[in-house]
Amino acid sequence: MFVLNSLRAAVLLTLGAQALAQEPVPPTPVPHAPEAPAAAAAPAQPPATPTPAAPPAAAPRPYAEVIRGAAHLQGFLNLYQKEEKVWIELRPDQFDRPIFMTVNIPNGIGERGIYGSQMGRSEVVVFHRIGNLVQMIAKNTEYGAKAGTPQALAVSQAYSDSLLAIAPVASGPNPQNHGILVEANVLLFGDIPSFTTRLESAFRLQYAMDARNSSFQTIRSDESMTGLQVNAHFFVPRIAAPPLVAPTTPVPVPSPPTTLPDPRSMFLGFYYSFMPLPAQPMHGRPADDRVGHFVNTMQDYSDDVTPTTAQHVIQRWRLEKQDPAQALSEPKQPIVYWLDANIPEKYRESVKQGVLAWNAAFERIGFRNAIVVKQQTEKDRFDTMDARHASVRWFLGSDVGFAIGPRQVDPRSGEILDADIGMSDVFARGARRMIGEDGMSMQEPLALPGQEARCDYMQESASEMGFAMGLLEARGELEMGSPEADALAQAYVRSVVMHEIGHTLGLRHNFRSSTIYTLKQLQDPEFTKKNGLAGSIMDYTPFNLSLKGEKQGEYVASTLGPYDYWAIEYAYKPIEPAQEKEELAKIAGRSNEPLLAFGTDQDAGGFNSDPDVNVFDLGSDPLAYFQRRLTISRELWDRLQRRTLKPGESYETLRRSFDYGFQQFARTMPVVVKYVGGVTYLRDHAGTGRATFTPVPLPRQRAALQMLTSSLFKSDSFQFSPAMISRLGSDHFESRGRADVSVGGRVLFLQAAALDQLMSDAVAVRLLDSQEKLDDRKQALSLDELYTSVQDAVWSELKTGKDINGMRRNLQREHLKRITAILLRSSATTPADARSLQRENALALQRDIRGAMARPMSREAKAHLSESYETISQALKAAMLRAGA
Repeated sequence: MFVLNSLRAAVLLTLGAQALAQEPVPPTPVPHAPEAPAAAAAPAQPPATPTPAAPPAAAPRPYAEVIRGAAHLQGFLNLYQKEEKVWIELRPDQFDRPIFMTVNIPNGIGERGIYGSQMGRSEVVVFHRIGNLVQMIAKNTEYGAKAGTPQALAVSQAYSDSLLAIAPVASGPNPQNHGILVEANVLLFGDIPSFTTRLESAFRLQYAMDARNSSFQTIRSDESMTGLQVNAHFFVPRIAAPPLVAPTTPVPVPSPPTTLPDPRSMFLGFYYSFMPLPAQPMHGRPADDRVGHFVNTMQDYSDDVTPTTAQHVIQRWRLEKQDPAQALSEPKQPIVYWLDANIPEKYRESVKQGVLAWNAAFERIGFRNAIVVKQQTEKDRFDTMDARHASVRWFLGSDVGFAIGPRQVDPRSGEILDADIGMSDVFARGARRMIGEDGMSMQEPLALPGQEARCDYMQESASEMGFAMGLLEARGELEMGSPEADALAQAYVRSVVMHEIGHTLGLRHNFRSSTIYTLKQLQDPEFTKKNGLAGSIMDYTPFNLSLKGEKQGEYVASTLGPYDYWAIEYAYKPIEPAQEKEELAKIAGRSNEPLLAFGTDQDAGGFNSDPDVNVFDLGSDPLAYFQRRLTISRELWDRLQRRTLKPGESYETLRRSFDYGFQQFARTMPVVVKYVGGVTYLRDHAGTGRATFTPVPLPRQRAALQMLTSSLFKSDSFQFSPAMISRLGSDHFESRGRADVSVGGRVLFLQAAALDQLMSDAVAVRLLDSQEKLDDRKQALSLDELYTSVQDAVWSELKTGKDINGMRRNLQREHLKRITAILLRSSATTPADARSLQRENALALQRDIRGAMARPMSREAKAHLSESYETISQALKAAMLRAGA
């Protein structure tokens, strides 16, 4: 009794705070004239909310009195609405009954991740009554045990559920069904989706949700689902003024929102769906790590003899044949995707084709028309953001260029219950717009993605398309606005939709699949129309660009690959329960077939990244492909230097294409570094005869190192005519930062990023560890060869006797920073061999600099060498002060 009463007191305190927010007290006023947004605005502190004593419990009003004059919507949850108030009726049998709840985001503000048409969270919730209070509780579905066992009791004691919202009972019981009313305004006008945290992450401002100025935009209810869309108001009391004096060491602080009339106030849309979970959970299909599916994982404590408590089932739609006896049958219930009314009409057919392309994979396992596409019209009154309608939706934003294909699933079985693909505004604007300061959109993270919380395929491929368009325009083969350009746009949309639909069917990325075909095969459009550009549409494939004079194949993927058919077979092939284990093992056992090569996000990035698992590569020899891409980038630059613009044409077109070339270098170089000390990682199980880890052969490591040094560190790596550089104008209406182009800054960005990787502790450890996997350790690239090769390339003028220009001096300073850092402040993760070798290299560099200083050179170069010599001398003298010495 003490525990129950203590809980009730705590709940009443929470209710008191929530009820206070509902009182008709004016919120902090928002003046009509907004304060000037500050670039370094300090977070504003919201007013403290007092916690009153628990109010005395009041008897609920009679049911008939509450609903008098209210409109009634009968459905899964009965709703009543009168003016701004909405009530939810909860019958006795609906309490403590698991319900599937989703929260999607139909409306945003169009920047920094706060976008409309986005799928949000889903939970299994229960409504729980304590006296005159109703709690909405999210059940913890990640831990469990067989019901009725001592283990189930232990699980319930070990892991907690979460309270999402609370509201008072608003009425006495309904005389007919004994249901009671709960005010939905109280229950749902809290920050259940936790957007205050998202807003703080985006803008470093402490926005608060304003319940009094929030409202219901739409409410719907029928027997299958109840939906309520909240127009949620968020505000911050003030935006801090900028400092009078700029700090000596500026700290980057996000600016306030730029898309709002007043950055202190915004409305966001939250669409809440409540629907019953399937009465009979779908049979969960066990996952296999050789095939890439999204999985639901539950920790099952039912016994203590299994090696792990983790139970993985794949995420998939419930798909059953109407006639199991037929080799090819319609499904009992197809997977239906609705094309939202907001999709531009010119792209609808391409979107439809991208969705239906997957039917080919389902036909191979016996389903005809497994996927159906329907177009939402004015007659369709539902919102595709609800939990019943899988959809494809368009969305806009000032800084967007991505597509996303999330799912919401039944945690009991992995059954996909809903999916909403979001496609941002594409092609003409999205692909050609340079996002970021000074046009430096090449400053994207150089590390490959390590997770799939968001699929960046469209954002990345928009950059690819911009590069392709710039090259084809420079070659005179394509012109923006032409029928050929429109056909390319349609093909691009279709390809992106195919990729995102794959995610909504449960498939993960497959970044190894791009290695299964040769570049010669990819130049044959008839071959790729039949087989695809890669083994899987779930790869990030670049635009398939041939060198000038070569045969040109399809630019983008137009069909599924062999891996896609295999992954669909594993997930959806009808299998009798008695044969499932054997049949699934047989399907997954084909993983060593070359056309079914698989590697996903965690294989592409991080310490154990596989050099053959990459985004935006093509062909069986990734190094050869990357070299071709660099060649094409230089071709683009050469053509820009010779290009004559039409009278009146903006120089911005040159600027965009110039930067797209640097983007290719920024994307390519970090992947080439993966070959240095790289290890191929396979997901094979026993019986294939292949090793799990195989170091990259020494000749390929040396080829990668040579590509890096010759492309980035040679004295003539980047040369541009002053006539072109002086004409690289920007968009004067939208550009920020400096208007002119700093070639040296762009080059140094690429060089510094490559040095960071080549001289990192991770690469040093990889090289040393590779020796343990080889019978002949001489077949491993040595740390000495790596460090010496880099140093010789960076400081080549010391031996050639050439003068050292400004761009080269910048590179040499960056290299010297890293050497002195390891001598002075080496971390505990730095291998001892790396420290000792870099000390020897520093001594050798000091000798070379001393010898070079005797030769004639410019005053700037001589001063640079003199300073470098002194820097090394001081670092060597301070060697005993190194951390960890």
